[in-house]
Amino acid sequence: MYRFRLMAPILQYQDFRRYLQDFYDWKKRTSAFSWRDYSKMAGFTSPVFMKQVCEGKANLGKKATVKVADAFKFTGIERDYFFNMVLFAQAKTDDKKHFAYAEMQSIAKASKVNLIGAEAYQYYDSWVHPVVRELAPAMPGAVPKEIAGKCVHEVSAKEVKESIDFQVRAGILKKTDDGSYLQTDKLLGGDTQSMSLAVRSMNRQMATFAVDALDRFAADERYVAGVTMGVSNDAFAKVVEVLKKCREQVLEIVANDDKVDQVLRLNLQLFPLTQKIEGVGDEK
Repeated sequence: MYRFRLMAPILQYQDFRRYLQDFYDWKKRTSAFSWRDYSKMAGFTSPVFMKQVCEGKANLGKKATVKVADAFKFTGIERDYFFNMVLFAQAKTDDKKHFAYAEMQSIAKASKVNLIGAEAYQYYDSWVHPVVRELAPAMPGAVPKEIAGKCVHEVSAKEVKESIDFQVRAGILKKTDDGSYLQTDKLLGGDTQSMSLAVRSMNRQMATFAVDALDRFAADERYVAGVTMGVSNDAFAKVVEVLKKCREQVLEIVANDDKVDQVLRLNLQLFPLTQKIEGVGDEK
C-alpha cells in the first residue's frame, strides 16, 4: 500500500496533480524512486507518463484514472473523491466542474474533513454574499427580510440569513453585542482551480445584471461606456495595467468613504471581438 502519513489526507486536496506530485516527492526523498518507477507502479508503459500528468502535459482518461486509483489502493470515499478530483481538473465545461467540486465538498463534509478553500469558493460562487457583506453593516438592526427588500435582484430572507450566518462562521462578518454586523479584514483564499471557477460564476451573474441595468436604471444612476479598438500585444498589456490601476484607485476612494447608502457593482471588461490576425507582427 503506497499511502503514507506524512502527506495530508487526499480529502484535503483539490488538485489531483498536486497530490500525485507530492507522493512522488515523498518517495524520491525516502528511496531511489524514479518517474519510470512511478509510471510502472501505476500500470503505464511510458516511463514519463506520470511526470507528464503531474506537469499538466497529459491528462488521465477514464481507464487511466482507474489504473492510478488501483495503484494507490483507493477504496470507498477516497476512490470516489479521487475520481471527482480528476473530473474537476479536466472537465471542459464549468457545469461539470461545479458538479465535481460539489461532490468533493459533499464527500469531505461527510468525512468531517475541512476542504481547504471551500469557504472562498462558497463566497465567490454567488452574488448574494458580497452584496450582503456590504448591506448588513450598513443597515444596523435590520432583519434579513429588510435586507432582502433592498436588493434590486430577487433574493429571499432565508437566503440572506443563510449568507449572514455563513459569513459570520467564516469570519467575514462579525456580530457585535448590539446585534449589528461589522466587516472584518479577513482575506479568503483557496485552490487556484476552485477560486477561478467560483469567480467565473460570479462574473457571469454580474455580467447578466449589467445587461439588466441598461433598462432598469436611468442614465444618471449608472455609468456604461465602451470602446472597440484594434491593438497589438504590447498595447493590450498596457491597457490591462491601466485598468488594474483604475480598479485600485476606485478601491482607495471606497475605502475612504465613511458612509454607505447603496451597494454598486463595477465591472471592468476587456475581451476579444475577433480572432488574431495572422501575419501581423507586434511592430504593427
